[in-house]
Amino acid sequence: MKLFDAFKALLPSQQTPVVAEPTPKPRAPKKTEKELATERGDPYVAILSMEVDPENLHQGAFELDWNEKFILNLSRVGYQMKENDKESDIIDRWFQSVCRNVALEVYEQAQADPENRDLRKMNTKDLGNGRTEVS
Repeated sequence: MKLFDAFKALLPSQQTPVVAEPTPKPRAPKKTEKELATERGDPYVAILSMEVDPENLHQGAFELDWNEKFILNLSRVGYQMKENDKESDIIDRWFQSVCRNVALEVYEQAQADPENRDLRKMNTKDLGNGRTEVS
């Protein structure tokens, strides 16, 4: 070890140069789909979440997000009923319409399907006094 130290002492001193770490450029946060659509001037609507009541599966709620262009489009086709309607009222009317149309489409398809003949059949039972039970 002494020999190595002696040899090292004969060489000129070499210090490791200090290299400054490049400062990373701050990255702009990634834009959301809503922000991108808004920048393009496109309408935007999305379902953010859905909740279902575990005690009553027929009850639930959706959380929606939208941009101004989507509201303008809905207003133009008649979903805004009053001048002072809130955006949430306009969205609610539209979403109810969408849900109603989906339910009607499913019903019509079930009615047209020959495999569902029993679903279309109504049973009637005369209860007397001009009353009929339909099931």
